[in-house]
Amino acid sequence: MKLKILFISALTGLSIYSYGQERPDHTLNKVVYEHAEISPVKNGISFLAIGDFGRHGAFTQKEVARDMGTVAEILDLNFTVSVGDNFYPNGVQSTQDYQWFSSFENVYTHHLLHEPWFIALGNHDYEGNVQAQIDYTSVSRRWEMPSRYFERLIKISKGKYLQLLVIDTNPFVAKYRSDPQKYPGINNEDRKIQLEWIESRLNTKDPEIAWRIVVGHHPLYSGGKRKNEQETKDTELLFEPLFTKYGVDAYICGHEHDLQIIRKKDKKLTQFLSGAGSELRETGKTEGSLFAEAVPGFIAFTLTQNVLKAYVIRSDEKDLQVIYQTEIKK
Repeated sequence: MKLKILFISALTGLSIYSYGQERPDHTLNKVVYEHAEISPVKNGISFLAIGDFGRHGAFTQKEVARDMGTVAEILDLNFTVSVGDNFYPNGVQSTQDYQWFSSFENVYTHHLLHEPWFIALGNHDYEGNVQAQIDYTSVSRRWEMPSRYFERLIKISKGKYLQLLVIDTNPFVAKYRSDPQKYPGINNEDRKIQLEWIESRLNTKDPEIAWRIVVGHHPLYSGGKRKNEQETKDTELLFEPLFTKYGVDAYICGHEHDLQIIRKKDKKLTQFLSGAGSELRETGKTEGSLFAEAVPGFIAFTLTQNVLKAYVIRSDEKDLQVIYQTEIKK
């Protein structure tokens, strides 16, 4: 099923991974067969979540990209979401920046990874030219960032849609606003206007919206490096009540260089943190942690009218492993 979109504007030890290996294309069918635990869905869609990745293919970026292609083949992928920090260390300078090739176009080469990418901004992207990432939407057939925050309605099945909001969390981080030289233009962003936009979109009373998912860079909760940092506390304080009020099903984020899934007790909202696209950092658990590991990889999702299923994928040197699965039922 191809994507149909309605356009509307206690820490654990860290292992070091650096494989630098590639699997020949002719082995792809064998790998698909060997990973029967990853199941495509009928009358539904599939997507991947990746973040904190753009490092010219260094660390394990290429291995993660390889396995994204394999999983895309298994699931007949519809789209990918990026949670930001698309280019290290300082974003891109222009739409002609070589990083577009070395960190994106020449890394994510599988044909199904040329389905749409819905892109959020991270703090490292703000250290470069944010407008260039927006403008690249007009250059690329897959890169989708029409503005710093935007909405897509994506058909799941007949008469049922996913409401996907991609938001820009960076202007809400006080330490970034206090350093406009490092984060150019961040103080030009009107936080009140964005919050009003988010609330207006989530308040859409459309019976055809079966799922509401928000994508942003900064986590509401974390067991990793930023577990107790003020930016995490502020993000939770600001966005968790809003997401709870309007029944957001999932928040997909990054910023921490690991893989985490967190659902607090008695909360509907599940946070999926997918920030292990290249360089890693040690992680751990927090209240509501279902899963946390600092390994290279990403999260794959299938979505039907009634079930959201998530697969946590670890990219090993030669192959991938599904290391955790969970699902949300309506």
